[in-house]
Amino acid sequence: MDRNPPTGHAMTAPASQKNHAALEQYRRRAAVYDFELALFEPIRRGAVARLNLKPGDTVLDVGCGTGLSLPLLREAVGPSGRVVGIEQSPDMLAHAKERVRHHRWRNVTLIPASAEEAPIEDRHDAALFHFTHDVLRTPDALANVSQALHPGAAIVACGLQWANPWAWPMNLFVLGAALHSVSSLAGLDKPWSLLATYLDNLRVEPMMAGAVFVARGTKR
Repeated sequence: MDRNPPTGHAMTAPASQKNHAALEQYRRRAAVYDFELALFEPIRRGAVARLNLKPGDTVLDVGCGTGLSLPLLREAVGPSGRVVGIEQSPDMLAHAKERVRHHRWRNVTLIPASAEEAPIEDRHDAALFHFTHDVLRTPDALANVSQALHPGAAIVACGLQWANPWAWPMNLFVLGAALHSVSSLAGLDKPWSLLATYLDNLRVEPMMAGAVFVARGTKR
C-alpha cells in the first residue's frame, strides 16, 4: 500500500552534501549509537535471519556503523566465511574496529569508505542494509554494492518508513527518528524502491505498526 508522507518533507540533496550531513550526524551519535538502536535489535536479528546465510558464505554489511550486526553475521557464516563491513563515518568505524579487535575476528574486514566509493573485491553471497536510508536512496551506492554480489545473492534491507496516514502517532515517531538519523526525508514512503530495481522475488514486510519495513529479495 502506498503511504503518503507529511507535507513539507525535504527534497533529495546532492550526494556530496548528503555525505557531509551524514558524517556530521554520525559524529555526534557515535558514542550513544548502540543505545539508540537497542529498540530495533529484534528487527536486526530478523533481517540477518532472512539472509539465510550458510557456513562459508561471504556477506556485505553496508553502512555497518559501530558493528552491531557483525557478531550475528559472523556467527551465521562461521569461521570459514567472511564478513565485509562498509562505513564512511570514521567515528562509527572506530567503534566497529574496536569490536573486531576485542573479539579477535580474523574473518571480518572493514572498508573505510562510502558505499558508492568502497573498493569491494570479489563477489559476495549476500548483503545487509540495516537502517541505512541514505544509502538506499543513493543510486551509485546501490550500483556499487550490486556489482559486488553474485547473481541470486540474498539482499535484505530494513529501516524507517512512513506508516499509513491514519497512524499519525507512528508517523510522528518516524519523523522524529528520521530527523535524527537521515540526511533527507525524501523516499520514506517507499525506501526500498531504488533497491527493488536490482531484485527478484521482492517481498516487503511492515513491522512496528508500519513504522519499519523489512525488504528482501535476490540479486537479479
